[in-house]
Amino acid sequence: MTRIAAGRFKDQCLKVLDRVAERQTSVTITKRGKPIATLVPYKAPRKAPESLVGSILKESGDPFGTNESWDADLP
Repeated sequence: MTRIAAGRFKDQCLKVLDRVAERQTSVTITKRGKPIATLVPYKAPRKAPESLVGSILKESGDPFGTNESWDADLP
């Protein structure tokens, strides 16, 4: 992980952003020698499937049943 002073980061912000994106490494920004922020490369979130078709591999039993008898149940 690279460290950079806040004043230098201010002057070179766009170059630092490009370097983080290109090298996929993080940069810690310091102020008076103490870390105040970390700039990390962006990672796109995993795309969720658009459909659940084919996702059920096996079905057993009654998925809506509770196995309780009700007065309204027929004999």
